[in-house]
Amino acid sequence: MTETTATACYAHPGRETTLRCKRCDRYICTSCAVRTPTGYMCKDCVNERKKVFDTAVWYDYLAGFGTTFILSMIASILVGIASMFIGFYILFLGAGVAGGAGVFIANVALRVTQKRRSRPLFISCAAGVALGALPVGIVMVFFGGGFSLIAIILYAVIVTPIVYSRLSGIQITR
Repeated sequence: MTETTATACYAHPGRETTLRCKRCDRYICTSCAVRTPTGYMCKDCVNERKKVFDTAVWYDYLAGFGTTFILSMIASILVGIASMFIGFYILFLGAGVAGGAGVFIANVALRVTQKRRSRPLFISCAAGVALGALPVGIVMVFFGGGFSLIAIILYAVIVTPIVYSRLSGIQITR
């Protein structure tokens, strides 16, 4: 049986440990260790790897938010107008339209941002979708009636997570 000698953590010299970072091979204590699918890494190495995947530049946030805001406003106007004429059945039609609109809005946003990635970018695009439906929902409160408001809310509730998941690459099924 081999013996292991304990050494001190690189960040906490008073803590003895035998655990090492799989990337830089420094000794790390359990509070400095970050569990990854392939082993433990120190927080410095994890943060360094994170920067590789965040590729968005500052104007992507504005372009993504603006694009999703405008497209969501247009789609919610169409849902609101249709709900004034169709009535109760718009709830079913709105759910179907919202799914297609979510995919379309996400695809346009991916092109506008040139498929750059960043979690805050995904959040700003999802916020653009939700906030794009808000002015239409407010107008529908005063002029559209109950079904129109419900249809707009249903639209926003369905489209926002679809856009976020499509932009971030989350796959529900494989």
